[in-house]
Amino acid sequence: MNSHVPQAVFRRGRLLLWGACLALAVALPLVFKSGFMLSLLCQIGIMVVFALSYNMLLGQTGLLSFGHAVYFGMGAFISMHTLNMIGKDGGPLVVALLPLVGGLAGLLAGVVLGWVTTKKAGTTFAMISLGIGELVAACALMFPGLFGGEGGVSGNRVVGKGSLLGFTWGPQVEMYGLIVAWAFVATVAMFALTQTPLGRMANAVRDNPERAEFVGYDTQRVRYLMLILSGLFAGVAGGLTALNYEIVTAETLNAHTSGVVLLMTFVGGIGFFYGPIIGAILVTVMQIVIGGMTQAWLLYFGLFFLFMVLMAPGGIASVIAMQRNLWQAGLFRRMVPHYLAVALPILVLLAGLVGLIEMTYALLAGEGVGAGDTATKVMGMQLQLSSMEPWAIALATTAVGVALTRWIGGRTSAAWNETLATLHGDRT
Repeated sequence: MNSHVPQAVFRRGRLLLWGACLALAVALPLVFKSGFMLSLLCQIGIMVVFALSYNMLLGQTGLLSFGHAVYFGMGAFISMHTLNMIGKDGGPLVVALLPLVGGLAGLLAGVVLGWVTTKKAGTTFAMISLGIGELVAACALMFPGLFGGEGGVSGNRVVGKGSLLGFTWGPQVEMYGLIVAWAFVATVAMFALTQTPLGRMANAVRDNPERAEFVGYDTQRVRYLMLILSGLFAGVAGGLTALNYEIVTAETLNAHTSGVVLLMTFVGGIGFFYGPIIGAILVTVMQIVIGGMTQAWLLYFGLFFLFMVLMAPGGIASVIAMQRNLWQAGLFRRMVPHYLAVALPILVLLAGLVGLIEMTYALLAGEGVGAGDTATKVMGMQLQLSSMEPWAIALATTAVGVALTRWIGGRTSAAWNETLATLHGDRT
């Protein structure tokens, strides 16, 4: 009996965590009441489902796909066409179930395309998925009857008469509630799948396909089933994005969308279920918030991705897991002063780099060129780009940041290695 107590406590803690996450998601509109924040939260909810569906391939089954946007886009287009078909004959309940229609569309696309793509794994699968993704994206402009051409397909989510429990899905806050409901159900379902025999066999196929075949499992069938289910949840995300924006364009099918979900999953951490959730939140915020503040957000994201690849290839979730291990071993307090010490030079370095990047972008855009003494607004400050003073300050700040980061970072690295040695020594 006592051996089952830790497992029961673990399950109870997991239920509490799920409940806390749902309560937080429901409470967020009470804190962030602006239309911009509601739109951002809606987009985050959709991308969480999309990223988790992609992690079913990359993280669980070891399939690197460059065409996952196909299932997302097909779910969005079929949902939008269904919305337009029901028209005035539909109602709020029918609209609330449209993400399921998108999921079925993604599942059907997985049945058809997965039969071809999953015959091989590794690099071959990646190249085939890329080819099919580009093929479907090209078809989006060749068949305007289905994909709407360059203008896409639009609709109105407020259809029918009456309401469902007072909801018409017209206000953005109501749409957010619908997205939270579907995102929570989809997330729980995808997590439950990881605990099934199929989910565990997908991990075996990822880690050692030869041994999986040796014990009698068809690895191609496992890959095929996982891709179909991944397409199902990607289609659900597509249906939600169709309802949220009330328009679907060819962009939902192209390689850019596939690349974004890949980056979300990798940055968050493919080795952990909650990793893609972190990645979806972070990348969406960078796209919308930082993208609205500066034209250089893609450069910032590229630098951030490079930093993650070099310093934390396991993603943000792996860093969190390591800190949790230190906390459980009672070693986390030892690293806190070093974390605080290295934070200051990193902030100085970032300030200098951001200043140089923003001034360079403003200069390339023609601002401050030939304007005499006219100042240009950069990072909320009025600067004269024709003068050497702001450039010298930015360069000096960057140089100081680099020097301090190397000096203090070296001490932090030594302390980190010593702490890890202690952790591993305690375990042995």
